[in-house]
Order: sequence, then structure tokens, then C-alpha cells
Amino acid sequence: MAKRLISLTVNGETVERAVESRTLLIHFLREELALKGAHIGCETSHCGACTVDIDGRSVKSCTIFAVQAEGASIRTIEGMAEADGTLHALQEGFRQEHGLQCGYCTPGMIMRAYRLLQENPDPTDDEIRMGIAGNLCRCTGYQNIVKAIRHAASKMQVREAAE
Repeated sequence: MAKRLISLTVNGETVERAVESRTLLIHFLREELALKGAHIGCETSHCGACTVDIDGRSVKSCTIFAVQAEGASIRTIEGMAEADGTLHALQEGFRQEHGLQCGYCTPGMIMRAYRLLQENPDPTDDEIRMGIAGNLCRCTGYQNIVKAIRHAASKMQVREAAE
């Protein structure tokens, strides 16, 4: 099959690759760029383990082709921490509040929560639950995930106020 050259920005770096038109974005990220954080859970958009942020939207990367991301800016879980290794408030919140168990859903959950907090910096518990409804967790029962997101929201507001 013929390949098409695509150019996109992933975690702040411009990437150019030739890809087959049928390559899903999740496979491109994992196989071509070695970004293994987004997980392949269902490949039907039900679980959300593959969620990434594309041009300011949460997207399940198993639902789009890499060629559809041409020119896009993509943020994956690998792009959340600071360059010096300082964890993002969401990563810290998931650690502090025990928002993970097996960890399979965690990258997608954090990426969805990131977009949620960009859109609503101070969500209620119900708004958090609605905001992450497209991301499934089989282990935690969600209570600690909600606490982790609330923790991050609080921390992000304090940082914003300090700036």
C-alpha cells in the first residue's frame, strides 16, 4: 500500500513520517514514535485507554487514522510532565489520591481529565464523573479517580493564582 507523508506536532516536537492511509493514530503513536503511554484497550472507542489531546479536544486515538491528524498538535501522557521530570498536577493527584490500581486506564483517564480541567477548572464531583464517563476503569470504582482530579484542579488553581 502506498504511504503518505504526514507532519504533526507531538508533545511539542514536529514529527514527519510516511504512513499507510489505514494506520490508526494509536498504532502510529505506539509503533512509529515509541510512545507507549496510550493503551490499546478495545479499538472500538468504548474504553478510552487510548485518549490523547488533539488540538484542544480529547480524542480516542483508536478512532482516527494518522493521516487525519495531519497538521495537528497532539499531547500524549508522555508530554504531561515538565522537562525536568516534575509531574503534572494530574499525575501527582493520581499518585497522591490512589487514583489507579492496575494503571491500564490511567494515561487515557489523565488525558481526558486534562481536557476537562482546561474546559472547567473547578468542576463538581458530578461534573468530573460526567467528564470522564467515556473512560472506563475496571479496578478502582472511580471514587479515588474523582478525588485525584479534584486534587489536581485545586493545585492548578493555586498555581494559576500564584502566577
